[in-house]
Amino acid sequence: MDEETTFDPDLIHAIFKHVWSRRAHERERNEATGIIDCEVGAGTSKKNRPTSANINALKLSCELLRVYIIEAVQRASSIAEAEGLTKLEATHLERILPQLLLDF
Repeated sequence: MDEETTFDPDLIHAIFKHVWSRRAHERERNEATGIIDCEVGAGTSKKNRPTSANINALKLSCELLRVYIIEAVQRASSIAEAEGLTKLEATHLERILPQLLLDF
């Protein structure tokens, strides 16, 4: 994997941490309103478990994100080319997203 053509693992880790903290905040808010999360077994608490990411998992996430974006751009560019355009527009991406999400 070429380090220059992929995303920065620190950036992806920061995004993951942001999502994890938002989910923890939502969980705390739900617990305060009396909604109980039934996923956790007895003796464990999501609040007490630290969330972290292995460096290899971050590198893999970066690579998967890179491949996903390349595929999206290639599919959108084929739609634009079929329309006779040389510039990608948001509508091209909107048209390919449903099938792209089903494929991945």
